[in-house]
Amino acid sequence: MTEETPGFDEKPDVPSGATPDDAEPKAAPQEGAAPAGDASAQIAGLTAQLDQVRKALEERTADLQRLQAEFQNYRRRVERDRITVKEIAIANLLTELLPVLDDIGRAREHGELLGGFKSVAESLETVAAKMGLQQFGKEGEPFDPTIHEALMHSYAPDVTETTCVAILQPGYRFGERTIRPARVAVAEPQPGAQTVKAEDGSEAGDEKDNGPEEG
Repeated sequence: MTEETPGFDEKPDVPSGATPDDAEPKAAPQEGAAPAGDASAQIAGLTAQLDQVRKALEERTADLQRLQAEFQNYRRRVERDRITVKEIAIANLLTELLPVLDDIGRAREHGELLGGFKSVAESLETVAAKMGLQQFGKEGEPFDPTIHEALMHSYAPDVTETTCVAILQPGYRFGERTIRPARVAVAEPQPGAQTVKAEDGSEAGDEKDNGPEEG
């Protein structure tokens, strides 16, 4: 019998026709390792997804900015309408008070604004002024058809343009809104006082006078 030599392992059987290297065990491939081509494809896919997310974010941001602008315009429009409605209501109230203010003015001109009536009248005028009511119309100012209403008309030699020579009823405005035009008497320059052009081009006064002569 052949004795086994201690300390030596038996070599595995090698099939006939195989090299010794075939007998050595091969290392198993590492799990999780991906080829380089697959990694590039994953990066490209993630980049495309990031671009889509960025584009969607930009669109949502633009939508939000548009909604904010529309909301601000809506708030301004509502505030403007609220102010307009308030101004109309105040103007209507002040319009109803104008006849009372006219009576107060006439009483003051005739010296009848006395006692308790004077105190009440002045309080009413003060409240109307605080609400924004403004009186206008003065003698000697040029006639403006947008704020004046001519009730009387005459000619005068001492005016160079259509002028308010008497205030028959004062006008009132509220802010930029004219509640009532000033009712006035107007005077125009005498027709004979207008300058005319001579045939040589020089200006000369027309000696013809259709108006009354002054003493």
